[in-house]
Amino acid sequence: MNLNDAQLAELESFHNWLTEACSKGAVPVVTGKNGDMDTIGSAVALSAVHSNMMACGLHLGRTAKRMVESLQAPFRKLSEHQTAWPQSIGGIIVVDAAAAGQVGIDLPQDVPICILDHHSTCDWNLNEGDLLLQWDARATTQIVDSYLNAYSPQSRSLVVRKMLLAGLLTDTGRFRHADRGAFQTAVDVLAGEDLDYASFVEFVESETTTPSERGSLLRGLSRATSLESGSWNIVHTHSGTLEGRLAGLLIGTGAEIALVSRFRDGLTRLTARASRQTTQKGIHLGEIMASVAQQIGGEGGGHDGAAGWSGKVDRIAAESSFIALVATIKRSDV
Repeated sequence: MNLNDAQLAELESFHNWLTEACSKGAVPVVTGKNGDMDTIGSAVALSAVHSNMMACGLHLGRTAKRMVESLQAPFRKLSEHQTAWPQSIGGIIVVDAAAAGQVGIDLPQDVPICILDHHSTCDWNLNEGDLLLQWDARATTQIVDSYLNAYSPQSRSLVVRKMLLAGLLTDTGRFRHADRGAFQTAVDVLAGEDLDYASFVEFVESETTTPSERGSLLRGLSRATSLESGSWNIVHTHSGTLEGRLAGLLIGTGAEIALVSRFRDGLTRLTARASRQTTQKGIHLGEIMASVAQQIGGEGGGHDGAAGWSGKVDRIAAESSFIALVATIKRSDV
């Protein structure tokens, strides 16, 4: 990934911050609560820099869990209500989370914090001594890879490079939403003969589906309806599980935007996907979900082609907010 002068300066600032933090004690590298492959891959890869660092978080998503287990990558699961932090903490790094609420746990007070993120929104309240690296990148793993290349190339083991590539692969939708920088990172990570891309992609995507999950996906597809919101087409449905996979299937039917909602235990969750052509014409799902949060509460954000929202609001009201906001976006003829 080619870096500009500002990014090079930020990496230097981060290196200085990290060096000081590690000299003072433990440095937990905390993941986003969704536990997707980008946040887990970023945390595991970055933690390889120093023995005082440990990747940790509330949840491992399905793909991330399989990767961590198969590669025996170091990762510590935290408890939402009984998190035991080390007595001596030099600093905390949070990767791939645009707000404190997206971590899912209370972070220690009066400890320097550093945020590495690639989302377009940022709702962190930072203090003196804290640091933010918010890059216009397709995945947070790109920021981590840039740092490792510049300051810790010896940390880029095969396991680390696989975690980086998996995060990049999943967050770009197998490069459907990639840009030049994402491809440059992929080429860099794949350098060498010990990592075969085709075999690796097959492994990452070889996700098994149980009969009950298959039934849930089929029911979600059967409930799907298509509507026009302003100049955009939305296909929406609701499901109790695998919302991301279901949304991807709906995009495969030709939908411009797929919206899948879920209501469970008093919490509503929206999951949205958009085709690359749709994002190029003006849709940014992450910004729309952030606007939903501003409008009806809860937390929302994400990328241009994949985003989510969650909150204690009626499912229909949440869907209606999203659909109405989409209608306000002008379609570009680009």
